[in-house]
Order: sequence, then structure tokens, then C-alpha cells
Amino acid sequence: MDKHSEVLLELNAVETWYGSLRALSNVSLTVSEGSITVILGNNGAGKSTLLNTILGVLEGQPKNGQISFQGIRIDRIATERIIRSGISYVPEGRRIFSELTVWENLKVGAYVQKDQLTAKKALERVCEFFPLLAERQSQAAGTLSGGEQQMLAIGRALMNGPQLLLLDEPSLGLAPILVRQVFDIISQIRDEGVTVLLVEQNARMALTVADEGLVLDSGELVIAGSATDLVDNADVEELYMGAPSIPINRES
Repeated sequence: MDKHSEVLLELNAVETWYGSLRALSNVSLTVSEGSITVILGNNGAGKSTLLNTILGVLEGQPKNGQISFQGIRIDRIATERIIRSGISYVPEGRRIFSELTVWENLKVGAYVQKDQLTAKKALERVCEFFPLLAERQSQAAGTLSGGEQQMLAIGRALMNGPQLLLLDEPSLGLAPILVRQVFDIISQIRDEGVTVLLVEQNARMALTVADEGLVLDSGELVIAGSATDLVDNADVEELYMGAPSIPINRES
């Protein structure tokens, strides 16, 4: 893939604390426009904390450092303003509203849209990515399968029309065939112009679709490079990829 020249998101010496515990330590990184960047690391490495820090949901954080989106600082501003600036978030565990219909869940994601026409266009776009959701708009979200609920959670985030999509463990709890489908959709979302920053335990699968990769260890950024570089990195292979269950094919 061609190199991306425009920086969409930049973190400079970011530190996040939980009381006296430093969860992120001097993290500096950039996310290029039109890319998929995957964040790898063991449980407790700070991956989800990083996404939450970007989104501004941790009160008083980051304690130090700066976060810029589209060249404008967003650290220490309200989460709603960050979302309205063009960032959407899909949390770990999906967190859909099970008693609401598919359509009602999607409408929740469109709350920042200024008019019905914009919301309608966003819905049409989501339905292009997820035809199944279009077929099941009136179905209660809680009756969907795990994979379908993940698609709904991603679709709901896209209703905001984001420039940047934050995804936290999108493959969690899914069967292997559904994992492949979800990552194919993430690739399509990137190809439609939405930048993706992705936290994922399934390093092997994530690196098949990613352009760039980052590794966090105990809150510190220890490896950063192209996805191809990370695939070829012996430490990444040993610590995060394990024995291959699905062959890596960067051309697929």
C-alpha cells in the first residue's frame, strides 16, 4: 500500500494515570489518514486505556502530553465534542441496546447528525456495508447472533460519519469464520475513506488487514512500524502471534 502523507491523529508524550498508577507512559504516535493501525499487547498493556484517553472518557486525563486530531488539540475537552469532531468508538463487548430494534440502535449512533437527510445517507452507507442489518431493521438487537451484534455495533458507530473509527477487540468471542468477515468489513471501511485505529488480541488476523502496527507493554510503546515489519518481527511472532491458525496473506 502507498505511504500515507497526512497525519490524522497525533499523540505526543501522553501519560494517563489511574490514581498513583501510571497506565500510559510517554506514548507518542501518529495515525495516518486512510490507514488501519493495529495496537497489540498483552492484557493490561494499556491498549483500551489508550483508546479511552483519545476519546476523553477518563476524567482529567491525559495527565501529561497532547492529543491532536486533524491538527487541533482534543485532549482535555468533552467527549461529546471529540465525537462531534469526527471520531467514533466501538467498545469491547459491543454494548448494544438489546431491547431496542436494529434500526433504533443505529439511530442512537446518528444523534450528532444535524438533519434527517444526513442521517438517511449515513443509514444507506451502513446498509451497504451490512446488508443483513437492512434486512433486520425491525428485529430486536438482542436476538442477533454475536457476529451480527458486532456488525450492528460497528454500523452504529459509522452512523456518526466519522473520519476516525476506534475499535476495541472487534473479534472477541467470535467464531473464526466470523472473525474473517469482520476484518474484511474493516478493510472495506478503510477503503471507503474511514481511518481505523484498532485494538486486537488476534494479532495474526489483524496484521493481515493493517497498514501500521504498534505494540504496547506496561503502558509504554515498545514497537512501531509497518504491519509487514511486525509480521517479520521475531519478538512479535513469539509474544503475540503464536502458532498460525490461518495463513497470513497480505494480498487478500
